[in-house]
Amino acid sequence: MIVVLKPGMLASVQDLGRHGHRQSGIAPGGALDTLALTLANRLVGNGDDAAGIELTLGNCALRFETATRIALAGDDFGATLDGVPLWPCWSVPVAAGQTLKLGGANARAGKAGLRSWLAVAGGIDVAPVLGSRSTDLKAGFGGHEGRALKKNDRLPVGPSMLNAAQLAQRAFGLREPDWEHLEADYTIALRVMPGPEYAQFTDASHAALWQESWRVTPQSNRMGSRLAGPVLARQRAGDMLSSGVIPGTIQVPPSGQPIILMGDAQTTGGYPRIGVVIRADLWKLAQAPLGGLLQLVHVDAAVAGAAWAAQQRYLAQVSQGLAAAGWPVAISTSHTTGDTPHGN
Repeated sequence: MIVVLKPGMLASVQDLGRHGHRQSGIAPGGALDTLALTLANRLVGNGDDAAGIELTLGNCALRFETATRIALAGDDFGATLDGVPLWPCWSVPVAAGQTLKLGGANARAGKAGLRSWLAVAGGIDVAPVLGSRSTDLKAGFGGHEGRALKKNDRLPVGPSMLNAAQLAQRAFGLREPDWEHLEADYTIALRVMPGPEYAQFTDASHAALWQESWRVTPQSNRMGSRLAGPVLARQRAGDMLSSGVIPGTIQVPPSGQPIILMGDAQTTGGYPRIGVVIRADLWKLAQAPLGGLLQLVHVDAAVAGAAWAAQQRYLAQVSQGLAAAGWPVAISTSHTTGDTPHGN
């Protein structure tokens, strides 16, 4: 059992998402950075689709009432376990009664951050809803009582695949993804393919989309990252029929300020879609800090497919290394067979 002593800005139970229900208007949701949750789960011997806790902007505290094993992945919030530093992508044993604390936004790294993901051996054992333990905060179901976590909430933990010796094994770390996250000026580069309505925008808007930097505004949330920058204008104004959207879709409302949709966004929309962030880069967007800068980089389907393949090779190498060390690896394919195309 895990007791929430302090939930921070926003903490919720999430797994890899609730896929296959778009026809009913149900968003996939799930961890906004599936790469981070997958890494954390593998570090504690879970299947990839085990539920963990998504922690936004740190400043939280959790107490473990039984001995277990945990791992954090994502942004670094200066986490400590009973005062001892805990680094991202490290697997550590936890004794009954120990407390995990996260500080403010990247307290250790010295720069702003946004989210981190906690995995615990056995996973957070809430009841599945429509095949997922994720919390749909907008619709109010799934996860723990369909809501964000509150002080004094108690979260059950499922049976672990680790034996007693593995649960108590000394801490060990994992090499984090070695592809570039930040440019030299701390701008996050996101690779983007032109969207279905790209041609409807003016040449000046096309140039601004790729050449200008875009700032993530405080109005961003799990539904979408709202950006501030040059106004993107269509060649001719006019209403559109609603059409399907996926996480990563870049919509442009009448204000001309783009919105990049995320896991909790609606399944259809009526705003023109100027582009879509490739699937392999959605993890960067999930960790992009409020006020941070984004640079959108024009790519094609071949680049998108290659980027996704590179990410899967990295995860395969992680599994091979863990298995070679005698660590249980139970891989789920749900994170590779979700609602989005292979490259996006």
